[in-house]
Amino acid sequence: MEIDTPLSFTPAAKSAATVLCADCGAPIDGTQSAGAFCYDCIKLKTDVTGGIQREATLHMCRDCDRWLSPPNSWVVAQPESRELLALCLRKLRGLNKLRIIDASFIWTEPHSRRIKVKITVQSDLGDGAIMQQSFEVEFTQNYHQCPDCQKSYTHNTWRACVQVRQKVPHKRTFLYLEQAILKHGAHKDAINIKEMHDGIDFFFAQRNHAEGFVDFLKAVVPANVKKSQELISMDIHTSTKSFKFSYSAEIVPICKDDLVVLPIPLARKIGNISPLTLCHKIGTSINLMDPATLQTAEVDTGVYWRTPFRSLADVQELVEFIVLDIEPLGQQKGRNFLAEATVARASDMGSNDSTYYTRTHLGGILHVGDSVLGYHMTGTNFNNELFDKLEDSKLASTIPDVVLVKKHYTRSQKAKSKRNWRLKRMAREESEMLPRKQDQEKMERDFELFLRDVEEDSELRAGMQLYKQQQQQQQQQQNADAMEVEESDVDEDDAGLAIPMEQLLDDFEDMTMAEE
Repeated sequence: MEIDTPLSFTPAAKSAATVLCADCGAPIDGTQSAGAFCYDCIKLKTDVTGGIQREATLHMCRDCDRWLSPPNSWVVAQPESRELLALCLRKLRGLNKLRIIDASFIWTEPHSRRIKVKITVQSDLGDGAIMQQSFEVEFTQNYHQCPDCQKSYTHNTWRACVQVRQKVPHKRTFLYLEQAILKHGAHKDAINIKEMHDGIDFFFAQRNHAEGFVDFLKAVVPANVKKSQELISMDIHTSTKSFKFSYSAEIVPICKDDLVVLPIPLARKIGNISPLTLCHKIGTSINLMDPATLQTAEVDTGVYWRTPFRSLADVQELVEFIVLDIEPLGQQKGRNFLAEATVARASDMGSNDSTYYTRTHLGGILHVGDSVLGYHMTGTNFNNELFDKLEDSKLASTIPDVVLVKKHYTRSQKAKSKRNWRLKRMAREESEMLPRKQDQEKMERDFELFLRDVEEDSELRAGMQLYKQQQQQQQQQQNADAMEVEESDVDEDDAGLAIPMEQLLDDFEDMTMAEE
């Protein structure tokens, strides 16, 4: 008997559902194809970039080379830069509905005023089909003047102005203020700086820039600021008004080393200090000191403008004295040492034996034979009401014969040329009336006195930036050697006025010029 073996069944492999393209007859996967067409036929029939414009216009200001970024902002962009490419892509409507794969510039002639961009995008057609296409867009470059350049051709160039003034016969405060502005970059938003007869004007394109500069002034010097505005134009339909703003900043007319007579009620109010004081520092307030007792006091800006007073004498009236005898009293306050000194005027040496006894705060730096600058009170007529009241009061006996201010260093012309440092100056425009010859000499003299103060006062140097001399120093040294100025009696203290090199900064502009 024969036994039948069971039959085995092996299922056939599952095949994909293959259909033919309706146009070209190419076999395609029907489960993944979008419809009954192959990818090549879909590519021919479908245009995902149909809603994107092929031509557009870019507006450029030929004066400042900036491009208009709608609706009303102007941006700086170099040719074929990323910024310009982003501006071109934002200009096209409908491009945000697609996914951008690549974008690049196509070279065109620079004078053709045409910019061509090739863009590659992708779009999802559904059922897993993704369409990628590339196309070109041509931009026409048109010229359009920006509002800032339009203002430059009218009287409305600036929107806000800060007028800094100080009613004093010298420029020492403005020279210090200039260095403080340069150190902190407070003038970076100013579109113009104009030097006037009694001050400086700073012009700004926006009001908030001027207000920020005013805040900086108040943080550096004691100033009283007044604001005013002028109506330029007004639109009656939209009630839109355009103003010009002016800020008048008046600096307190008292400078460092000035001799000051306080009103007697104010002197009692700020610590019962002697009315006859010496201004030893100017910051956000007026810092006064009695050189006979080393007592100090501060006069706030608001207090000063409620009861204003002027200085009795300034640095232009200083007289040179010779120290004949000095005896320290042992009292010290900060860097000031109280001492009793006997001095004589340098002009009287050899002609008479007039000597003066006084107390001074310079006991730590003065020695017998040194020269010192001070105010000669005996026999001097001061046209000051506060000083007349002081002479008529019970405090008249406290008025000294001489008020010593600072040590005097003798400098030769050769020592001036050997300075290893220099200061930067602001680029500013002079007023319509050029300074006279005597005014120019006075400005140079004020600047030289300011440089001497920088050498002598380390606290003053802390508020500014000093730079190393490089090529200019070498040229001056050669000129000094060629002149061979022989001076027999040069003060040895000149060597002590040299500023250490570690306190000086490198000027990268000069370094670049030297490399070239």
